[in-house]
Amino acid sequence: MKHRPHRAWLVAAIAFIALVGAAGFRATPGVMINPLHEEFGWPLSTISLAVSINLLLYGLTSPFAAALMDRFGIRQVVAWALLLVAAGSGLTVFMAQSWQLILFWGVFVGLGTGSMALAFVATVTNRWFVKHRGIVTGVLTAGGAAGQLVFLPLLALIVEQGTWRFASLTVAFAALAVVPLVLWLLRDHPGEVGLTAYGAPGPVSAPPAPVKGAARRAVRALFSAARTKAFWYLAGGFAICGMTTNGLVGTHFIPAAHDHGMPSTAAAGLLALVGIFDIAGTVFSGWLTDRIDSRVLLGIYYGLRGVSLAILPSLFDATAHPSMLVFIIFYGLDWVATVPPTVALCREHFGADGAVVFGWVFASHQVGAAIAATAAGLVRDSLGEYTVAWYVAACLSVLAAALSMLIAHSGRRDSAAVLGPDRAHAAGQGAEGALTRTPGGEAG
Repeated sequence: MKHRPHRAWLVAAIAFIALVGAAGFRATPGVMINPLHEEFGWPLSTISLAVSINLLLYGLTSPFAAALMDRFGIRQVVAWALLLVAAGSGLTVFMAQSWQLILFWGVFVGLGTGSMALAFVATVTNRWFVKHRGIVTGVLTAGGAAGQLVFLPLLALIVEQGTWRFASLTVAFAALAVVPLVLWLLRDHPGEVGLTAYGAPGPVSAPPAPVKGAARRAVRALFSAARTKAFWYLAGGFAICGMTTNGLVGTHFIPAAHDHGMPSTAAAGLLALVGIFDIAGTVFSGWLTDRIDSRVLLGIYYGLRGVSLAILPSLFDATAHPSMLVFIIFYGLDWVATVPPTVALCREHFGADGAVVFGWVFASHQVGAAIAATAAGLVRDSLGEYTVAWYVAACLSVLAAALSMLIAHSGRRDSAAVLGPDRAHAAGQGAEGALTRTPGGEAG
């Protein structure tokens, strides 16, 4: 009899496609900053403010979205999120004032993409996987990079050959196209289809009852986690992660390269290469997370990122010479490799609330990204170049590496204080133990 793949793999595949569809907007700001500046005359700092609001809401929505998925189900939340992304991107073709850019780019798309942020990844992997959880987290995280890979060169070409409005509509249609697939094939819990999570022992469990008070649960999880040093070390490091990726490089790499005479299409192609190597780096990071101390991995990742950013200002030129390509490969492998070990640490320290707590940690990532996006725009407006921004980001990356290594000295002690002895013991036994127990320590 032919063995059929576990349904968890289909759910993971649909989640990956949904993440790719929503990631179209992540590629948009970099290729549209200069066209919007040229058409409307808005300062780069004003356009960067819209990006910052988007990044901020992208993060702050995440923990509430994780709780809403417990209340209303993954399918409904993801479908509505994709519709918001489509509306926000599509409506930009009608805008004439900068406040409309802030509303559409910042608020609509920020809420939509935030509802499908990395807390969505944590929710899917927590519910559907026990075995291979780390590597699946890596693959789904790479969905955002894959979206960048698919959309960035295409959007840059559309902007150069036609208009930024066609690029906005391309993103809107891509998000809309995924909605029917999500409603048809995505499932909220293995129990809906008579299964256990992939690799989980024991009998099939019924789907959990909807959790009421999603916002209250998200806030309660934050206050509980905030009593631990581990949370603040994770949040601080991930805030710097956001500053040095989405906020700075994702938003300002193309304009910075353009300052040195490089065509926007060439710079967009380099960022697409970051996406290619990011996929490989994140999947490999997921594999390593299943085998190596997550704290050590984070320390290495942030340290190497600091080295690469310190070198970057000397590499900008009118053409993509070999040294820049080496940077792109090196930096790309490290782009979001930090996510699988961060998700694992949240799961270890906070057990059943791990996905929601990770949502708050991810919110700090986006707060950092929002600060960096606006700050780098102000640096460029005031100094005429980005050099200071790159050096500050390099120093902050070293600080993130130090914060990550400090987690090892406080995590288990804090977990015992906040989670109670049963859940702290489960965290010490690994992800499997933590996720087979309820907050009270009873078998789940």
